[in-house]
Amino acid sequence: MRKTTISECKEVKSEKAVLIEGLPGLGLVGKIASEYLIKQLNAVKIAELYSPHFPYYVMIDENGKINLLKLEFYYWRNNEENQDLILLTGDCQAQTVEGQYEVAEAILDYAEKKNVRLVITLGGYQKEVRGEPKIFASATSREILKTVERLGAKSKFSGSPIVGIAGILAGLAKFRGINALCLLAETQGHRPDPRASKSLLSLLSKMLQFKIDFLDLEKEISKYEELEKKIRQMQEQRIVKRRRQKVEDTEKIFYIG
Repeated sequence: MRKTTISECKEVKSEKAVLIEGLPGLGLVGKIASEYLIKQLNAVKIAELYSPHFPYYVMIDENGKINLLKLEFYYWRNNEENQDLILLTGDCQAQTVEGQYEVAEAILDYAEKKNVRLVITLGGYQKEVRGEPKIFASATSREILKTVERLGAKSKFSGSPIVGIAGILAGLAKFRGINALCLLAETQGHRPDPRASKSLLSLLSKMLQFKIDFLDLEKEISKYEELEKKIRQMQEQRIVKRRRQKVEDTEKIFYIG
Protein backbone atom coordinates (compact mmCIF):
# COMPACT_ATOMS: atom_id res chain seq x y z
CA MET A 1 0.00 0.00 0.00
CA ARG A 2 1.58 3.26 -1.14
CA LYS A 3 -1.18 5.78 -0.59
CA THR A 4 -4.30 6.35 1.47
CA THR A 5 -7.23 4.33 0.09
CA ILE A 6 -10.97 4.30 0.76
CA SER A 7 -12.86 1.07 0.13
CA GLU A 8 -16.63 1.51 -0.11
CA CYS A 9 -18.65 -1.45 1.19
CA LYS A 10 -22.14 0.02 0.76
CA GLU A 11 -23.23 2.74 -1.63
CA VAL A 12 -25.53 5.42 -0.25
CA LYS A 13 -26.89 8.60 -1.80
CA SER A 14 -27.35 11.74 0.21
CA GLU A 15 -28.52 15.15 -0.93
CA LYS A 16 -27.29 16.88 2.21
CA ALA A 17 -25.08 15.42 4.95
CA VAL A 18 -23.01 16.30 8.00
CA LEU A 19 -19.72 14.49 8.58
CA ILE A 20 -18.82 13.95 12.25
CA GLU A 21 -15.24 12.87 12.95
CA GLY A 22 -14.27 11.24 16.24
CA LEU A 23 -10.85 9.56 16.21
CA PRO A 24 -8.54 8.64 19.11
CA GLY A 25 -7.08 11.65 20.91
CA LEU A 26 -6.97 13.20 24.39
CA GLY A 27 -9.09 11.13 26.77
CA LEU A 28 -10.48 9.27 23.74
CA VAL A 29 -13.21 11.92 23.93
CA GLY A 30 -13.98 12.08 20.20
CA LYS A 31 -13.74 8.32 19.66
CA ILE A 32 -16.08 7.49 22.57
CA ALA A 33 -18.59 10.08 21.30
CA SER A 34 -18.57 8.91 17.68
CA GLU A 35 -18.80 5.21 18.53
CA TYR A 36 -21.60 5.79 21.04
CA LEU A 37 -23.49 7.77 18.42
CA ILE A 38 -23.01 5.00 15.85
CA LYS A 39 -24.39 2.45 18.29
CA GLN A 40 -27.35 4.55 19.44
CA LEU A 41 -28.42 5.52 15.92
CA ASN A 42 -27.84 2.02 14.49
CA ALA A 43 -25.76 3.63 11.75
CA VAL A 44 -24.62 1.40 8.86
CA LYS A 45 -20.98 0.99 7.84
CA ILE A 46 -20.43 2.28 4.32
CA ALA A 47 -16.66 2.53 3.85
CA GLU A 48 -13.19 1.87 5.28
CA LEU A 49 -10.04 3.96 4.98
CA TYR A 50 -6.52 2.47 4.99
CA SER A 51 -3.26 4.37 4.97
CA PRO A 52 0.51 3.66 5.02
CA HIS A 53 0.75 6.59 7.45
CA PHE A 54 -0.95 4.63 10.23
CA PRO A 55 1.21 2.90 12.91
CA TYR A 56 3.06 -0.20 11.73
CA TYR A 57 1.19 -2.93 13.60
CA VAL A 58 -2.03 -4.90 13.11
CA MET A 59 -5.00 -5.66 15.37
CA ILE A 60 -6.03 -9.22 16.28
CA ASP A 61 -9.76 -9.81 16.80
CA GLU A 62 -11.42 -12.30 19.17
CA ASN A 63 -11.26 -15.00 16.47
CA GLY A 64 -7.53 -14.55 15.93
CA LYS A 65 -8.01 -12.73 12.62
CA ILE A 66 -5.41 -10.13 11.61
CA ASN A 67 -6.71 -6.69 10.63
CA LEU A 68 -4.87 -3.63 9.38
CA LEU A 69 -5.52 -0.41 11.29
CA LYS A 70 -8.31 1.53 9.61
CA LEU A 71 -10.91 4.26 9.83
CA GLU A 72 -14.60 3.50 9.30
CA PHE A 73 -17.42 5.60 7.84
CA TYR A 74 -20.99 4.99 9.05
CA TYR A 75 -24.22 6.41 7.64
CA TRP A 76 -27.49 7.40 9.29
CA ARG A 77 -30.44 8.80 7.39
CA ASN A 78 -32.26 11.54 9.27
CA ASN A 79 -35.76 11.42 7.79
CA GLU A 80 -37.10 14.17 10.04
CA GLU A 81 -34.54 16.89 9.34
CA ASN A 82 -33.45 15.95 5.79
CA GLN A 83 -29.84 16.13 6.97
CA ASP A 84 -28.08 12.76 7.04
CA LEU A 85 -25.07 11.96 9.22
CA ILE A 86 -21.81 10.35 8.13
CA LEU A 87 -19.93 9.25 11.25
CA LEU A 88 -16.19 8.65 11.15
CA THR A 89 -14.36 6.62 13.77
CA GLY A 90 -11.28 4.42 13.72
CA ASP A 91 -8.29 2.79 15.33
CA CYS A 92 -5.76 5.63 15.14
CA GLN A 93 -4.56 8.83 13.52
CA ALA A 94 -1.78 9.26 10.94
CA GLN A 95 1.66 9.36 12.55
CA THR A 96 3.34 11.89 10.26
CA VAL A 97 2.64 15.47 9.20
CA GLU A 98 2.33 14.40 5.57
CA GLY A 99 0.06 11.56 6.62
CA GLN A 100 -2.29 13.86 8.54
CA TYR A 101 -2.79 15.98 5.43
CA GLU A 102 -3.11 13.01 3.05
CA VAL A 103 -5.69 11.25 5.23
CA ALA A 104 -7.66 14.47 5.71
CA GLU A 105 -7.71 15.11 1.95
CA ALA A 106 -8.97 11.55 1.32
CA ILE A 107 -11.73 12.03 3.90
CA LEU A 108 -12.78 15.29 2.24
CA ASP A 109 -12.74 13.68 -1.23
CA TYR A 110 -15.20 11.12 0.07
CA ALA A 111 -17.24 13.80 1.88
CA GLU A 112 -17.67 15.75 -1.35
CA LYS A 113 -19.00 12.65 -3.12
CA LYS A 114 -21.60 12.28 -0.36
CA ASN A 115 -22.69 15.95 -0.54
CA VAL A 116 -21.38 16.84 2.89
CA ARG A 117 -22.20 20.48 3.68
CA LEU A 118 -20.71 20.61 7.18
CA VAL A 119 -17.75 18.84 8.81
CA ILE A 120 -17.75 18.57 12.61
CA THR A 121 -14.58 17.38 14.34
CA LEU A 122 -14.60 16.19 17.96
CA GLY A 123 -11.82 15.98 20.52
CA GLY A 124 -10.54 16.77 23.96
CA TYR A 125 -9.07 19.95 25.40
CA GLN A 126 -6.64 19.26 28.24
CA LYS A 127 -7.64 21.35 31.21
CA GLU A 128 -8.52 21.02 34.88
CA VAL A 129 -12.22 20.13 34.93
CA ARG A 130 -14.58 21.63 37.49
CA GLY A 131 -18.16 20.39 37.29
CA GLU A 132 -19.56 19.44 33.89
CA PRO A 133 -16.93 19.58 31.12
CA LYS A 134 -17.20 22.77 29.07
CA ILE A 135 -17.18 22.72 25.27
CA PHE A 136 -14.82 24.98 23.32
CA ALA A 137 -15.71 25.69 19.70
CA SER A 138 -13.93 26.99 16.62
CA ALA A 139 -15.44 27.28 13.15
CA THR A 140 -14.83 28.46 9.61
CA SER A 141 -17.98 30.57 9.83
CA ARG A 142 -18.99 33.10 12.47
CA GLU A 143 -22.62 32.09 11.89
CA ILE A 144 -21.92 28.47 12.85
CA LEU A 145 -19.94 29.62 15.89
CA LYS A 146 -22.85 31.75 17.06
CA THR A 147 -25.18 28.76 16.73
CA VAL A 148 -23.14 26.57 19.10
CA GLU A 149 -22.46 29.47 21.46
CA ARG A 150 -26.22 29.82 21.91
CA LEU A 151 -26.24 26.14 22.89
CA GLY A 152 -23.62 26.69 25.58
CA ALA A 153 -20.26 26.29 23.81
CA LYS A 154 -17.46 28.80 24.36
CA SER A 155 -15.16 30.20 21.68
CA LYS A 156 -11.74 28.56 21.80
CA PHE A 157 -8.97 30.85 22.96
CA SER A 158 -7.31 32.81 20.17
CA GLY A 159 -3.86 31.47 19.28
CA SER A 160 -4.46 28.00 20.76
CA PRO A 161 -3.48 25.30 18.23
CA ILE A 162 -5.74 22.35 17.44
CA VAL A 163 -3.38 19.46 16.83
CA GLY A 164 -4.12 16.40 14.69
CA ILE A 165 -7.05 15.43 12.50
CA ALA A 166 -9.58 17.53 14.46
CA GLY A 167 -7.75 20.66 13.36
CA ILE A 168 -6.38 19.67 9.95
CA LEU A 169 -9.69 18.28 8.67
CA ALA A 170 -11.57 21.44 9.68
CA GLY A 171 -8.87 23.67 8.22
CA LEU A 172 -8.75 21.90 4.85
CA ALA A 173 -12.54 21.73 4.56
CA LYS A 174 -12.59 25.50 4.11
CA PHE A 175 -10.61 25.16 0.85
CA ARG A 176 -13.27 22.79 -0.47
CA GLY A 177 -16.07 25.26 0.21
CA ILE A 178 -17.31 23.05 3.08
CA ASN A 179 -18.14 24.66 6.41
CA ALA A 180 -16.37 23.18 9.42
CA LEU A 181 -16.82 23.20 13.18
CA CYS A 182 -14.40 21.87 15.79
CA LEU A 183 -15.78 20.98 19.23
CA LEU A 184 -13.38 20.19 22.07
CA ALA A 185 -14.53 19.07 25.52
CA GLU A 186 -12.56 19.73 28.69
CA THR A 187 -10.71 16.64 29.88
CA GLN A 188 -7.74 15.82 32.07
CA GLY A 189 -6.68 13.61 29.18
CA HIS A 190 -4.87 10.86 31.10
CA ARG A 191 -7.64 8.23 30.83
CA PRO A 192 -10.82 7.56 28.78
CA ASP A 193 -13.31 10.31 29.59
CA PRO A 194 -16.93 9.40 28.78
CA ARG A 195 -18.19 12.39 30.79
CA ALA A 196 -16.48 14.77 28.34
CA SER A 197 -17.92 12.71 25.45
CA LYS A 198 -21.40 13.10 26.91
CA SER A 199 -21.00 16.89 26.93
CA LEU A 200 -20.15 16.78 23.21
CA LEU A 201 -23.07 14.51 22.37
CA SER A 202 -25.51 16.60 24.37
CA LEU A 203 -24.58 19.70 22.37
CA LEU A 204 -24.61 17.82 19.06
CA SER A 205 -28.07 16.39 19.69
CA LYS A 206 -29.43 19.90 20.24
CA MET A 207 -27.61 21.37 17.26
CA LEU A 208 -28.53 18.62 14.77
CA GLN A 209 -31.88 17.83 16.41
CA PHE A 210 -31.67 14.09 16.97
CA LYS A 211 -32.61 12.11 20.08
CA ILE A 212 -30.13 9.96 21.96
CA ASP A 213 -30.36 7.79 25.07
CA PHE A 214 -27.47 8.46 27.48
CA LEU A 215 -28.18 5.58 29.88
CA ASP A 216 -25.34 3.30 28.72
CA LEU A 217 -22.90 6.21 28.64
CA GLU A 218 -23.87 7.22 32.17
CA LYS A 219 -23.07 3.66 33.30
CA GLU A 220 -19.59 4.04 31.80
CA ILE A 221 -19.19 7.39 33.55
CA SER A 222 -20.13 5.81 36.91
CA LYS A 223 -17.66 2.98 36.32
CA TYR A 224 -14.75 5.34 35.66
CA GLU A 225 -15.69 7.61 38.58
CA GLU A 226 -15.70 4.60 40.92
CA LEU A 227 -12.31 3.53 39.57
CA GLU A 228 -10.89 7.03 40.09
CA LYS A 229 -12.28 7.06 43.63
CA LYS A 230 -10.46 3.80 44.43
CA ILE A 231 -7.23 5.14 42.92
CA ARG A 232 -7.46 8.30 45.06
CA GLN A 233 -8.06 6.19 48.18
CA MET A 234 -5.01 4.06 47.39
CA GLN A 235 -2.88 7.18 46.87
CA GLU A 236 -4.08 8.67 50.17
CA GLN A 237 -3.29 5.41 51.96
CA ARG A 238 0.25 5.43 50.54
CA ILE A 239 0.78 9.03 51.72
CA VAL A 240 -0.43 8.18 55.24
CA LYS A 241 1.80 5.09 55.31
CA ARG A 242 4.87 7.11 54.23
CA ARG A 243 4.20 9.75 56.90
CA ARG A 244 3.78 7.09 59.57
CA GLN A 245 7.01 5.40 58.47
CA LYS A 246 8.85 8.71 58.57
CA VAL A 247 7.66 9.33 62.16
CA GLU A 248 8.70 5.84 63.22
CA ASP A 249 12.14 6.23 61.61
CA THR A 250 12.62 9.57 63.42
CA GLU A 251 11.71 8.03 66.78
CA LYS A 252 14.32 5.32 66.28
CA ILE A 253 17.13 7.88 66.14
CA PHE A 254 19.08 8.12 69.41
CA TYR A 255 22.31 9.70 70.53
CA ILE A 256 25.20 8.43 72.69
CA GLY A 257 27.02 11.11 74.66
